[in-house]
Amino acid sequence: MEQLVQILGAVAVLAAFVLAQWRVLDTASLAYLVPNAAGSAVLAVDAWLGGEWGFVLLEGTWAIVSALGVARARRGGYAKS
Repeated sequence: MEQLVQILGAVAVLAAFVLAQWRVLDTASLAYLVPNAAGSAVLAVDAWLGGEWGFVLLEGTWAIVSALGVARARRGGYAKS
């Protein structure tokens, strides 16, 4: 079960990343940010429980930055330059 949770979290992050690279998703969109926030949060918790501190740092930071992006997008988005 633990492996399934890890795989689902990784798939969420990677799918959003791949779709952004293919220019299917905008990196400021909720469709990109929500899977990143959710997937990386799942992976950060799993890393914490396993004492894998490098991955806690990586995934925790990814989750926080993505969650801040979600909040910003919900408040009105990013200014276009």
